[in-house]
Amino acid sequence: MTIVDASSTPDRTSRARLSDLLQGIRPWDDLEQRHISTAQAWIASGAPLYRTVKPATPPMHLVSYFVVLDEARAQVMLVEHRKAGLWLPTGGHVEPGESPWETVQRECQEELDITAVPSAVFGEQPLFLTVTDTRGPGQHTDVSLWHLIRSTPETITWFSEEEFSSIKWLALTQVLDEPIEILDPHLHRFTAKLADAL
Repeated sequence: MTIVDASSTPDRTSRARLSDLLQGIRPWDDLEQRHISTAQAWIASGAPLYRTVKPATPPMHLVSYFVVLDEARAQVMLVEHRKAGLWLPTGGHVEPGESPWETVQRECQEELDITAVPSAVFGEQPLFLTVTDTRGPGQHTDVSLWHLIRSTPETITWFSEEEFSSIKWLALTQVLDEPIEILDPHLHRFTAKLADAL
């Protein structure tokens, strides 16, 4: 197990950069503002930020979602996640020493076998932040940064069947029509924020 000294210079620098990243997120609603405040307090507390032992050590850790957006068609890609039993964006846990965007780049290769191309509108800056208690065995809390990457259905010809049962592309209005019980609990809010931003 890797133990990071919260007083060390690299850790202080990492926390400062992460805190700055969060300050760049304009909250969509009161809930997102509360989640950002919770995440800022967690970062400042010196608590471990990164998962060190699967699935739930420490009990709160950092995640990078990346929502695949076909900008021309205004469609997003969702994956049917085997463990969560929900339709979600792709993404994964941030590893020690990684920036959230580096996690997006790594997970994009691992999960979809494509290169991460940042959104023309938002770049590498996350659009959204959530703090969510997970479901199922090994429950823990994910502090998730939601990024946007550009791609198309024609470009994505493979996905990790170990992690996902299937994928689908939906217009933003179709995402909002999906029952929230089968989605990430914050996906409707994210989609509304994205539609407004676009």
